[in-house]
Amino acid sequence: MIFNLVKSTKVLDVNSEYLYLLQTTHFAKTCSVAILDKKVVGFVSGYRLPDKPNTLFIWQVAVDSKLRGQNLAKKMMLNILKRKENLDLNYIHTTVSPSNKASVRAFEKLSGDLKTKMISKSFFEKEDFINQHEEEVLYEIGPFKIKEKNENI
Repeated sequence: MIFNLVKSTKVLDVNSEYLYLLQTTHFAKTCSVAILDKKVVGFVSGYRLPDKPNTLFIWQVAVDSKLRGQNLAKKMMLNILKRKENLDLNYIHTTVSPSNKASVRAFEKLSGDLKTKMISKSFFEKEDFINQHEEEVLYEIGPFKIKEKNENI
């Protein structure tokens, strides 16, 4: 179950089970779920920005602790980008809390594979949150052009 995977990361904001079901149905074209031995071991949620339809916003990336360091997050993001219906995507945006260094590394690797730049800028300040939440830094990756699924990037 996606909810349990996200909760187990201890660094991601945990949303309701209902929201994860909505994401994987309403936004199925821009989400990816990895299953191993009937267990959810990876999850990427994303959506196209309403005012920039060629930009994929990655909302959450979660990988089972036993599979971290194996580039599963990057593989799932590339899986989304290489889908026929997503070949027009040219940018990825995401926000990451400064303490989540593993996510930043995953996006740096993805940027390298896409042979493009990644820039960061302040997005949501700590004061924007009512609880003890860190700031969220916006990372922008692109531009890039994905080729057909069976070709190299």
